[in-house]
Amino acid sequence: MAKPFASSADLEDKEQTLEVLADGVYALTAQGDPNIGAIEGEDFLVCFEAMATPTAAREWLARLREHTDKPIRYLVLSHYHAVRVLGASAFGADAIVAHEKTRHLIAERGKEDWASEFARMPRLAKDPGSVPGLTWPTVTFADRMTIDLGGDRGELVLEHVGRGHTEGDIVAWLPRHRILYAGDLVEAEAALYTGDAFHRDWAGATLDRVVAYGAEMLIGGRGPVTRGRAAVDAAVGQTRAFLTTMLDRVGAVHARGGTLKEAFEAAHAALAPDYGHWPIFEHCLPFDVSRLWDELSGIERPVVWTAERDREVWAQLQD
Repeated sequence: MAKPFASSADLEDKEQTLEVLADGVYALTAQGDPNIGAIEGEDFLVCFEAMATPTAAREWLARLREHTDKPIRYLVLSHYHAVRVLGASAFGADAIVAHEKTRHLIAERGKEDWASEFARMPRLAKDPGSVPGLTWPTVTFADRMTIDLGGDRGELVLEHVGRGHTEGDIVAWLPRHRILYAGDLVEAEAALYTGDAFHRDWAGATLDRVVAYGAEMLIGGRGPVTRGRAAVDAAVGQTRAFLTTMLDRVGAVHARGGTLKEAFEAAHAALAPDYGHWPIFEHCLPFDVSRLWDELSGIERPVVWTAERDREVWAQLQD
């Protein structure tokens, strides 16, 4: 029997958990669904990630409003994927902040990504008609941006640490609390999506820079909040091991002149024992292997995913 396409059969709501990580520092996790967060300034809020639709975002904001009524000055987007950005209109933020390459990616492939991701993960696309259009950043930066939180709250540092999950990922770092919002550069107890990735950069220098923060708490793109250096290091190590295993197994098949299907089977066999029981493993791996195969073949930037291409790759590798 053919496996259901991507996450099309994953239709049960996940239990959401709102955690207060420090004074005015929040994270919402949901059993492997995309994580989201917020940081209080003295008289404003910075929100991190926007969810897939305004309807879904408003549900998150209603929970956040049980803790704070401060206006949202900044909405920070870690990267361009639709399930992270298309709920932005619900926030009413004064500024939408992203890396300059994220803005370029939205212009280049945002419409195609929107159709692709909503077809792959229909449950996340709650009330898709509520999306007014593509989300456009109003403030962009190349390397680093600092937000003064006011009073004695310190600063929030937004930084591009290298190519990884996409070419425009940023993290949000709270030095005072040693808390890092890592976006999809790190996953905790969840499989990786690497369909738009730069695997070698991500597994090497990019994750090295994540480690260099010395975070005591980390909110990854999916999975539970990790607390303590050992747990943070384990989450980064799990992410790196997924990438290096893919590079090793897919790389070996590619080097000997094998096929994409053989590469997928080799990667699946190697990764499934440790990662196969975690969210979206079966969903992501065909797209992951396809992108890595392209990268090993000299295709520097990821090929645009469309709803049609998604189905073709799925049929070739996963059915």
